[in-house]
Formats: sequence, C-alpha cells, structure tokens
Amino acid sequence: MLDTDARHLSDSAVAAAIGRELGRQQNQIELIASENIVSRDVLIAQGSVLTNKYAEGYPGKRYYGGCEFVDEVETLAIDRVKELFGAAFANVQPHSGAQANQAVFLAL
Repeated sequence: MLDTDARHLSDSAVAAAIGRELGRQQNQIELIASENIVSRDVLIAQGSVLTNKYAEGYPGKRYYGGCEFVDEVETLAIDRVKELFGAAFANVQPHSGAQANQAVFLAL
C-alpha cells in the first residue's frame, strides 16, 4: 500500500475526498487502461517543485530560461528509456503539454 496520507492538507474536505479515492483505488479493480496505480516515488515527484516549471522544447534547447534541472531529469528519462529498449534515440515527450508533464514525472 502507498503512504498517501492527505490529512496534513489545510482543506479537510479535499483531504477526505483524497482519502476516499485512495480507498477506492485500493479496494476495487480498475479496468480503465489510462488509469494506473503509481509508485510512491512517482507520487512524490508529481508533487515536487518540477510541477511549477514550464519547459517547452527539448533539453538544452528550451524556449524559457531556468530549465537546467528539468533538462537534467528529462535527460535521465531519455537515457534510461534508450538503455531499457536498446535504442539509439528516444523521446519521452508526449504530444500535449499536460501529458508531457505527466510523462516526465512518471519516468522518474
């Protein structure tokens, strides 16, 4: 089971809803392919300061400044995918901004 205690949130109604969703995920079989139960590490990464950064473009060739640490994480993901699949090249960016955010976080 994941340690996803949301009771520390200042909004008790949101914390309660998150707790109920956790219970649902732990006690029901999910048959929707796009939904997945992620590891604690992924949940932590998704809640990190990387969420605050917009990083359009590719590592080392971003449209906005201050992306050096996002580049570092994305490069790690690229290198790990290339090693996993024995590929010379890899792109870990999906086709939309929202999915791009999720892909980088889930690749950790």
